[in-house]
Amino acid sequence: MGKHVTHWIGGRRHEGPAGRRGSIHNPASGEVSGTVDLAGPEEVDAAVAAAGAAFPAWRDTSLSRRVQILFRFRELLNAERDGLAAAVSAEHGKVFSDAQGEVARGLEVVDFACGIPHLLKGGFSENVSTGVDSYSILQPLGVVAGVTPFNFPAMVPMWMFPVAIACGNAFVLKPSEKDPSASLLIADLWARAGLPEGVFSVVQGDREAVDALLAHPGVAAVSFVGSTPVARHIYRTAAEHGKRVQALGGAKNHMVVLPDADLDLAADQAVSAGFGSAGERCMAISAVVAVDPVGDELVARVKERVSRLRVGPGDDERSEMGPLVTREHRDKVASYLESGVREGASLVADGRVHPVLGGGGDGFWLGPTILDHVGPEMSCYRDEIFGPVLSVLRVPDYDAAVQLVNDNPYGNGTAIFTNDGGAARRFQNEVEVGMVGINVPIPVPMAYYSFGGWKQSLFGDSHAHGTEGVHFYTRTKAVTARWTDPGSRPAGGVDLGFPVNG
Repeated sequence: MGKHVTHWIGGRRHEGPAGRRGSIHNPASGEVSGTVDLAGPEEVDAAVAAAGAAFPAWRDTSLSRRVQILFRFRELLNAERDGLAAAVSAEHGKVFSDAQGEVARGLEVVDFACGIPHLLKGGFSENVSTGVDSYSILQPLGVVAGVTPFNFPAMVPMWMFPVAIACGNAFVLKPSEKDPSASLLIADLWARAGLPEGVFSVVQGDREAVDALLAHPGVAAVSFVGSTPVARHIYRTAAEHGKRVQALGGAKNHMVVLPDADLDLAADQAVSAGFGSAGERCMAISAVVAVDPVGDELVARVKERVSRLRVGPGDDERSEMGPLVTREHRDKVASYLESGVREGASLVADGRVHPVLGGGGDGFWLGPTILDHVGPEMSCYRDEIFGPVLSVLRVPDYDAAVQLVNDNPYGNGTAIFTNDGGAARRFQNEVEVGMVGINVPIPVPMAYYSFGGWKQSLFGDSHAHGTEGVHFYTRTKAVTARWTDPGSRPAGGVDLGFPVNG
């Protein structure tokens, strides 16, 4: 029968009946490995109610006590990191080393959240008027929700809940139903760390559960990571219901290679950034912009490296790239090979015929693919493919490269490869993208900075984690206070207004 994944509500696994269930697959074999309960409004109501009941006491819990629980959670997570990575690999399909890296990056946000006493410090101004002080305090919002994608079932939730919980909120997670097991493993670690019941909850499900959270009057804010169409829906719907929203959308990340670049380095990094995690990550390089005259030589070097890339099951230590997450997604990604050629691109490496370790069976396989001579009008360039397809565009000069990047509706991440410091500095200033790498292909900020793009890659005004995450999960209260010595109280005893003149 396989595993059964359900919700986590009120500090324990949900024991109630499931109105609907979905299947969990092993992407490497194509076989069903288990089932997952799909929440409806009733389960969402129960999770939000449990979170709402837990919030007042958690809000009033001292910072030192919160940090003790966070540190215990961090130590438990670190001890169980390989088990969590194995669960991610089994349900997502990414190779074990990629899954380990995902957990490690999530741990960095937990590390950051452990510094919450410093991060929640407000401001204080003494004697703004005679005997009057003014100060600000940061307070939690209440019950907040996170809706997270399949591609990073451990890391992306950890962009959200460590900061939200450290700030004093109660958190309801709605993970992807495609790879849900990581969420329950994390919930169990929180319980073992001593987090009060209800402060962290999980509702499994699909759009029905998401829409219930967006409309629920007990939810104060929603964080989301996923595609741009869904991010737009999340933003509009949640905002219409009066919620604070942080919705990170899709990407079309460009890697600009100038003629003076180290081409071996650029080729290595294009393969790593384009095909790691089978290209199923929002920071994947999907468009290489070759500035004349380096196109032919760069494509040749990338092709040679791609031919040696080992594709296989995530639990095979020889594998460097795994399968895609579902058969339907694999078929959709593969369709861009045909449409790309039909629209005029050259198929340099065909992932449909790339060998798979062990033969692949009935898994959701598509090997690394290169489309050369891609134009900006082609669907393989316009769309976020979210798979192992690398498009190569050729431009005559630096200005044309920057124009190409800036004309794209997405603005998540970009990179430039060059040995010219002046060109790199100009690029970081002129490019209209939220995260920029210089000779670094995947410029994911560390946890003490904030993650997020521009344009159609972000809906809302706050990025994830870092200080912007603290800002998103708190609201500022300004206090003006006067404590007078009874012996110095002014005659008359009636205050008709603020003593602006002191």
